Amino acid sequence: MIGIQRPDTMNELQRNLIADGYGTPPPRILEALTETLVHTRVPGAPHTIYEELWHLAFWLELSLDWITGRPTPYPAHSAEGFPSPEDVADEPIIPLLRRFLDGLELASGMAADEATLERRFERPSRKGTLRLTVEDELLGLATHNAYHLGRIVLLRQILGAWPPPSGGDSW
Repeated sequence: MIGIQRPDTMNELQRNLIADGYGTPPPRILEALTETLVHTRVPGAPHTIYEELWHLAFWLELSLDWITGRPTPYPAHSAEGFPSPEDVADEPIIPLLRRFLDGLELASGMAADEATLERRFERPSRKGTLRLTVEDELLGLATHNAYHLGRIVLLRQILGAWPPPSGGDSW
């Protein structure tokens, strides 16, 4: 993971996307997840670890599509951003992890290039078309990821699966 460069040579946006910019790096937060663990429902929690991760991968792919100019509509309903039972059945946790982490690598690579960060593009939103820089989109993505990765950490804590084997923040 983090195959592009070492965290100590990354800019702050890269560190927030894929390394230790806000705490435990995403690859470590997602370490040692099993099918049983990710599908365990926590009473009172609206989503499982799997559903949170699928949601992260969904929005990451949308952002990358928009940045690269691939026409992709904005979801009509929030439910589209979470997996259907068919999605869950079709994608085990390991391929889902790989899909998300590979996307983070791509986003981090974009964040490393100043010319790319300054490039403007248009993308759909709930309120119509937005004209953003790549940096704007990646900042929003990093914020979104931090929120949902924090939910995954909390679910892991409740389920007794935190910290991961290679360690994680405990406060």
